[in-house]
Amino acid sequence: MPKPSARKTILITAGPTIEPLDPVRYLSNYSTGRMGYEIAKAAKKRGYKVILISGPTSIKPPEGIRFIPVRTAVEMKKAAFKFFKSADCAIMAAAVSDFRPAQFYRKKIKKLSKKALSLRLKRNPDILSGLGRIKGRRLLAGYSLETDSPVKNAKKKLISKNLDLIVANPVGRGFDPFGPGAKDIAIIDINGNALRLRNSSKAKIANILLDKLKTLW
Repeated sequence: MPKPSARKTILITAGPTIEPLDPVRYLSNYSTGRMGYEIAKAAKKRGYKVILISGPTSIKPPEGIRFIPVRTAVEMKKAAFKFFKSADCAIMAAAVSDFRPAQFYRKKIKKLSKKALSLRLKRNPDILSGLGRIKGRRLLAGYSLETDSPVKNAKKKLISKNLDLIVANPVGRGFDPFGPGAKDIAIIDINGNALRLRNSSKAKIANILLDKLKTLW
């Protein structure tokens, strides 16, 4: 049986969001959701109550958790704020689209005689910053994916978004944070200390992240 302290509730977000342009097209990113699902699986094994909010992925959710499927950033924000109220900790591992089309076309956009099509984009809500403003005594961890100075930029986000931990993910120049395989990341705490992990599986990263959060409780 898990210890009483292990019965805390952890809210996790995972996967991409998709932002519809017309009935057959959307804007999104390369996230597979694997990191968030590994965290959910590891948290469930430790005896935590787990709420997983996920954008569209091909991964089967772990058994014994509460699973909330969403599609867009706006839907993810609504679910995250709803379930954050009853959580002790939130780990925001989803790759939320920063922008969405300003207009949704109800019919498929046809090919035009012109060779280019201009799209106007609208900024999506910053879910992590919003939770940081209301977190109170809850723990809040986020992810940062950067092509330049990943640790430096992650430290800035840690402070500006009022986080307790942040995971810095480099992308480009031989670094691919998406999908399976070994990854290079850094876990940064509120004091600015960075734990660098090289060639580590996402399952290993998930457990180390949970270990770090446990020490903050």
